[in-house]
Amino acid sequence: MKFGITQSFSCSYLPDEQEQLLVYAENNDFQAWRYSQLIQVGFRRSGEQIYRPHCSDCKACKSVRIPVDAFTPSRSQKRLLKKNNGFRVELVDKTKDSYYPLYERYITERHADGSMYPPSKTQFDNFVRCDWMPTHYLEAYDGDRLIAVAVTDVVDANEDMGALSALYTFFDPDYSSVSLGTWMILMQIEQAKHLGLQYVYLGYYVEGCQKMSYKHKFLPFEHFSDNEWHLFTKNSKMPT
Repeated sequence: MKFGITQSFSCSYLPDEQEQLLVYAENNDFQAWRYSQLIQVGFRRSGEQIYRPHCSDCKACKSVRIPVDAFTPSRSQKRLLKKNNGFRVELVDKTKDSYYPLYERYITERHADGSMYPPSKTQFDNFVRCDWMPTHYLEAYDGDRLIAVAVTDVVDANEDMGALSALYTFFDPDYSSVSLGTWMILMQIEQAKHLGLQYVYLGYYVEGCQKMSYKHKFLPFEHFSDNEWHLFTKNSKMPT
C-alpha cells in the first residue's frame, strides 16, 4: 500500500498544535476493501480521502469504536431514549435535497466559530460524497419534519468485523434541547445491532479537546493506541 504525508497545518482541535495526516495514496477498484482494513488500524474517511493523524509531537488523537453487543446505555442515555421515543429514523443511501439547507443552518447557528464556517454546497458535497463506496445517511424525523442526519458509512457488512462509521451529524437547532447529537449515536448503535454489525466507529477522541469528550460517554468503548485496541469499561481508568 502507498501512503503520503501532508504538510503541517494548524490543528482544528488543539489550537497550540500543528497537525499532519497520513493519507492512503492509491486509487483502484479495491478502495472500499482497503478502507475496511484501514479503519481497523485507526484510519477514517472524509470525502474521497482515507487518512489518519500522523503528528510527530502529539499523540492526542485516538480512534474510538463501540462494540455494539457489549454496549449498555447509561441512566441519562436511557432517559434520552425514552424522551425521544416519538421520533423515527431511517437509513438510506441516497443524498436528498433537504440535507443541505439543514446542514447550512446547523453550521451557521451552531458552529460559526469553527473550521466548517461559512458552509457551502460544494464543501458539503466534497465532505460527504464518495465515488468508491455509497455514503449512507441515518435520517431522523419528527412526524414528517427532517430534524437530523447522521452521515454514516457501512463498512464490511458481510464480514466478522462489519461496522458503521459515524462521519458527521447535523441537526435542526430548534431541537437542541433533546440532545440530538448524543441520540443519533445511540440510533447508530441500534442500527448496527439491527444489521448484525460488530462496531460503531466514532472517529477520534482528542485528549484536551472538550468538544470530543462526549465520545467517552458510550460504554464500553475501545480506543486504538500503540497499534492495538484497548477496551475501557465503566470501572476502567480513563485512557490518556
